[in-house]
Amino acid sequence: MLIIDSQVHIWAPETPEKPYSKENASTPHRPVALGHDELLREMNGAGVERCVLVPPTWEGDRNDTSLEAARLHPDRFAVMGRIKLTAPESRALIASWKNQPHMLGVRLVFNAGRSKEWLEDGTANWFWDAAERYDVPVMAFAPNAVPKLGEVAERHPGLHMIIDHMGLSSTLKGKPLGPAVDNVIQLARLPNVAVKVSALPCYVAESYPFPTLHPLVRRVVDAFGPQRCFWGTDLSHLPCPYKQVVTLFTEEMHSLSATELEWIMGRGLAQWLNWLPAK
Repeated sequence: MLIIDSQVHIWAPETPEKPYSKENASTPHRPVALGHDELLREMNGAGVERCVLVPPTWEGDRNDTSLEAARLHPDRFAVMGRIKLTAPESRALIASWKNQPHMLGVRLVFNAGRSKEWLEDGTANWFWDAAERYDVPVMAFAPNAVPKLGEVAERHPGLHMIIDHMGLSSTLKGKPLGPAVDNVIQLARLPNVAVKVSALPCYVAESYPFPTLHPLVRRVVDAFGPQRCFWGTDLSHLPCPYKQVVTLFTEEMHSLSATELEWIMGRGLAQWLNWLPAK
């Protein structure tokens, strides 16, 4: 079974030449940078074949760290890059975005600072038009605005959108997750929307095997189908060992069939992002 992690952040140590961004007041998930060499060791130990690298917000709108890792290990890494929505010069980039080696699409965040307003005030409108026109897949994290993402996807049926982390917010940790999951399930009727079943241990105040997550994942898979549900971890943010997020699905979620797991753990994401195994 091909296992692809749909989201891992790697980043370089902060230096005067490459300071971390203060724009969204985001801070690294841990004090020591997570580099690609450490990530490869983690992947090998957990049986993960590939990772989609998602540059973190604290590096600003840079993609260089992730793209360099993918250049060095193209069989293991590819990138969903960041773009500065508010910069006029960004508009010229989308037409050739996927011509960048190892770049699969764009990941957008609408949960901090001014970015929370961009779904409402029209700032992002140009991007949705361009991403649909040039067939650039998008991952979007907007835990407080999942219905708004649905409106975008409905207006742009040619846009391939992935909702991050089942639409969950860290503010829900230890609280009922059902209402937030309901918001995501409402989007299952849109064939151009998929969902990451990712980073889930981050949203519960319990230990492995995180029993409250099992029925929620089952509901999402039933709604979207396994072909549109993509496993992932957000490794640097995890409260548990990497391998446990693999076995949570492959060994503990008994309601998932072998065929469903094949799609969820990697096959579906590879097809959605056109990151297919080499023949």
